[in-house]
Amino acid sequence: MATTLRGISRFVTKDGLQVLKTYVRSCSNVTEPLSKPAERHKITMVPGDGVGPELMASVCDVFQAAGVPADFEEIFMSEVHPSQSANLETVVESFKRNGVGLKGIITTPSNFKGGLLQTLNMKIRRELDLFANVVWIQSLPGYKTRHDNLDFVIIREQTEGEYSALEHESVPGVIECLKIITRDNSKRIAKFAFDYAMRHNREKVTAVHKANIMKLGDGLFLQCCGEVAEMYPKIKFDSMIIDNTCMQLVSNPNQFDVMVMPNLYGHIIDNLAAGLVGGAGVVPGESYSKDVAIFEQGARHSFGEAVGKNIANPTAVLLSACNLLNHIHLEYHSKLIQKAVHKVIKDGKVLTQDMGGYASTTDMTTAVIANLN
Repeated sequence: MATTLRGISRFVTKDGLQVLKTYVRSCSNVTEPLSKPAERHKITMVPGDGVGPELMASVCDVFQAAGVPADFEEIFMSEVHPSQSANLETVVESFKRNGVGLKGIITTPSNFKGGLLQTLNMKIRRELDLFANVVWIQSLPGYKTRHDNLDFVIIREQTEGEYSALEHESVPGVIECLKIITRDNSKRIAKFAFDYAMRHNREKVTAVHKANIMKLGDGLFLQCCGEVAEMYPKIKFDSMIIDNTCMQLVSNPNQFDVMVMPNLYGHIIDNLAAGLVGGAGVVPGESYSKDVAIFEQGARHSFGEAVGKNIANPTAVLLSACNLLNHIHLEYHSKLIQKAVHKVIKDGKVLTQDMGGYASTTDMTTAVIANLN
């Protein structure tokens, strides 16, 4: 128990820790279905920077209380603390071996001083070929926002586009940045989006682009989406220019179902859409290659200014962990934790500051554990 709770014990008093231990013990005897996995699952965990390690501690405590048959292989990786970071090969090998991972946000330093232009995040995606990023924007039960009943999916190609790390100074004071769009990757992400729509009973796919200006690059992306759409006659297909998409999202987001777009547009839209349902602390995300699935927050912000303050919202990472459990066919445990998270939010008594409450990370984790039954 002391090992399990060490991640958040530094934020609570001795009496408070004892209360949390009592909650964990009282909730650990969760009645499971008769069908149980033959062995425990191994999951790679990369806590990331900022509040990532604190949020991962919440996941560990909730998993133990829910009796999840899984163990984490924890590897620290950071670009702002390189001396403490594992090397890229170690992390990639772990993800490949386990096939699934839970990842915090790795902060990218903004003060470039020469050297490689690729960030650690980009290197991980390239090495694992994590070509598809999925962020499900869904209104939380009982949590009031400007728009109600939102339910749409953002699918982003994340191996090329503006994030190709191809920049150079052609003459002093003039920088050229290359945006790479390929037919193969455009058709691959388009097919992923339409397959996702079919599997999840979605009715429409919207391709987001800027083909009116970038006629060759975004034009190719839009053309590929149209070609793939012809193979899915039951799915409605339309397209929308990126600037109009931003306006439509804040004025009438309910019109969207599944959205597919190149890399940079997806990164922007992910964060914009997260704000519609409560912010970076509540939206889960996931990335896929052919063989590996990595689950992380949908809006990539490490919240470094909150480190050690015990104020970060664990909702996004807990819901990401639930999606991970679904992926490895632990649906019972996924639903158990998800219901507990939703109940805490719907009750509205234990909410973190970003949701208008006064609770700490520890308070919310304890409340989720208390509601597992």
